[in-house]
Amino acid sequence: MEYIQRAIQELQDKRGNQSGKRALVGLDGFVDTIIHIVAKRHGIGDDFSRIETIEDFGLRILGAVGKSANIEMYPKMEKLGGNGPIMANALCATGLPLTYIGALGKNAVHPVFEEFANKTSAVCVSDPGFTNALEFNDGKVMMGITKTLDDLNYESIIATMGEGAFLDTLSKSSLVALVNWTMIPQMNAIFAALTDRVLPSLPSIEGGRTFFFDLADPEKRAQADLIEALHAIAKFQSFGNVTLGLNLKEGQQVSEAYQLGENGEDADSLKRLTAKIRRELNVSTVVVHPTRCAACATKDGEWCVDGPYVENPKITTGAGDHFNAGFSTGQILGLSPEACLTVGVSVSGFYVRTAVSPSLNDIDSFLRSW
Repeated sequence: MEYIQRAIQELQDKRGNQSGKRALVGLDGFVDTIIHIVAKRHGIGDDFSRIETIEDFGLRILGAVGKSANIEMYPKMEKLGGNGPIMANALCATGLPLTYIGALGKNAVHPVFEEFANKTSAVCVSDPGFTNALEFNDGKVMMGITKTLDDLNYESIIATMGEGAFLDTLSKSSLVALVNWTMIPQMNAIFAALTDRVLPSLPSIEGGRTFFFDLADPEKRAQADLIEALHAIAKFQSFGNVTLGLNLKEGQQVSEAYQLGENGEDADSLKRLTAKIRRELNVSTVVVHPTRCAACATKDGEWCVDGPYVENPKITTGAGDHFNAGFSTGQILGLSPEACLTVGVSVSGFYVRTAVSPSLNDIDSFLRSW
């Protein structure tokens, strides 16, 4: 495919552009337990047949109506989680230095984050949330405990880090990624503090500053809250280039909130969706990434690329965050929008096959093996 060859060439030509760049990423943090649901157990340990689809899991639960059910959750692994830490970990793997601010442990870093905290000079503002990630072949169900994230706000960040250190870190960052709006109740207030009080006096940075935002499934939030958040995100455009990253469901939710009339999954529908959202918000870039492809829109046009879909992934939790990291890496390097999409789906594709975050060399090799 020609767009893959173009991405390989752009990546080869512009890898050096990462030199001197830094990122600031936040603000959530979760301890993720990756879980398979047992359908039939045949022996001890992992000797069982799993429930492979969300539909079958739903039918098992519905079968308990008026009765009861005993459903075994088998933990496959415990790992660092949250949109921010997973995205930041993937950015680190590509070689981008960064500082992480978020919910990694208030009084002591949770053991699952220790290595991550060390390599990202992490600022730990609150205790992490916890997620049981029920994985199926056709998707995942994230069962989260998020009460600890109530403590995340602008004041707690400054109290933990110090205003001077925060402003210094922000001023040196070419990429600022603030993700998981849905699960951080005070995120809108954090956005407002940055656009109203902090960014107007922040010095510019060579090459400009990119702001990346991810909503993280706003279904549980009121539509009015979602619109308020999107308006708050749009205000960052005055201080750099805003990218809004959405999975398909989130894109459809934004379309519904603004009555844009787009909910299709084909390439043309996705390009129309990204273009309409971008025009509605008046931001630089909007990205929508379903599982099999990804589309984006800028003022210069719309693009859609196929992804390296795999039927039986090793892991799916964090796939979207890896796409976001890959797309943002492309932007930091100065790649074209189409190449940013291609790098994004490659980072995600590599991760779901290996459960490892790829380096730039890994991405190059992966692209050449399509």
